[in-house]
Amino acid sequence: MSTAPPTITDQAPPAAPAPPPGPWAPLRPLVLRLHFYAGVFVAPFLLVAALTGFLYAGAFQAEKLVYAHETTVPVGDTELPLSRQVAAAREAHPEGTISAVRPSPEAGATTRVMLSGVAGVDPDHSLAVFVDPYTGEVRGALEQYGSTGALPLRTWIDEFHRDLRLGETGRLYSEFAASWLWVIAGGGLVLWFSRRRALRKVRGTSGRRRTLGLHGTVGVWAAAGFVFLSATGLTWSTYAGANIDELRTSLGQATPSVSAAAGGEHAGHGASAAAGDAGHGVGLDRVLAAARAEGLGNPVEVVPPADATSAYVVRQVQRSWPEKQDAVAVDPATGEVTDVLRFADHPLLAKLTRWGIDLHTGVLFGLANQIALMLLALSLVLLILWGYRMWWQRGRGSSFGRPVPRGAWQEVSPYVLLPCVAAIVVLGWFVPLLGIPLAAFVVADVTLGEIAHRRARRPRDGSAAAR
Repeated sequence: MSTAPPTITDQAPPAAPAPPPGPWAPLRPLVLRLHFYAGVFVAPFLLVAALTGFLYAGAFQAEKLVYAHETTVPVGDTELPLSRQVAAAREAHPEGTISAVRPSPEAGATTRVMLSGVAGVDPDHSLAVFVDPYTGEVRGALEQYGSTGALPLRTWIDEFHRDLRLGETGRLYSEFAASWLWVIAGGGLVLWFSRRRALRKVRGTSGRRRTLGLHGTVGVWAAAGFVFLSATGLTWSTYAGANIDELRTSLGQATPSVSAAAGGEHAGHGASAAAGDAGHGVGLDRVLAAARAEGLGNPVEVVPPADATSAYVVRQVQRSWPEKQDAVAVDPATGEVTDVLRFADHPLLAKLTRWGIDLHTGVLFGLANQIALMLLALSLVLLILWGYRMWWQRGRGSSFGRPVPRGAWQEVSPYVLLPCVAAIVVLGWFVPLLGIPLAAFVVADVTLGEIAHRRARRPRDGSAAAR
């Protein structure tokens, strides 16, 4: 008995055609190739930056413990006049010249008298003499660096993080790492979110797929922090930092400074007196009182006149939130305020730069800020280790492998490729330690591709000649 042929309804419906790829789809292979090779070659520099950054974030709390004798004292009843505290410091340490004085910022904290030009002290540093504000006792003296008052432990870690303690040449390492961190983080985001949702899972997976899942998941959560660290790190780098400063200046967004020129008919009289010497000019106590009258609360730093025509500068130095960065200039002859600069009047980009740097260095939000930085550093270390593990799992570490074959750029539409190339050229000029290595990578990759192409053609050419 014959069976009737199946009707059209008995047949499986034809598969729906796959949607055509969008104009940006061909960029994914390029991003993958860049993310892979940049990760392999830049990761060692990022690993050093992450480890030293982790130590630096923890150095703030360690510094409080290590230098507790110098920085803290029992709370007394009444503080001595600032001039007497400075005189006690000068009696114990008559060497050098006074570069600044930081009165005790809170009950139980010592006053710091900073001396420059002291033998055996780095010219970029100062010798901080710690004075008990209640008794005038000198508690010790330590080398100090930077506007945050870093003492030897934090200074050593800071310099190792910034330049590997190699000076200006060593700063290239940190700028190189900062220049590429945001590129690697951004490329990772593109790759992760362009991946099918089912392939992003970590639970229930093993091997390379599990490593990839961990790498991608942690990378997504930490990416915003990495981009922030990269951007703020570049603001005070050697080459990109200079370009950023020039751009801010051209836009009228440079950080202003209070005018230290002494005014009035008495300008210059008594201005050359040593800071804290009450017998010359109005003295430190009058200068500090004038600044207090302008609303400059603790913590403050008093900088003596640079020459006979300059004024005292008193500026707030609180970098934690809310920031206190007001400054005034005080005529040393009359004790009158000659200029006032409020942080509220700074240009927007100047404020953002200040906040960004302080957040990057862990002082803006104190302990919470420092813990967040340590977590970011730890995340970066894990991502680097997982990245190398994926490389090993792909080819057992025998070669770099080929995540994407060469020539993927030829599939990209010119309407997409040309604007991307133009943007990369401009960005590479603005951030040289991104542009120069990227250009070198492209040249090397093209050269190696051409060599491989010629080697692949050589046997065919030889066999054709034999025939």
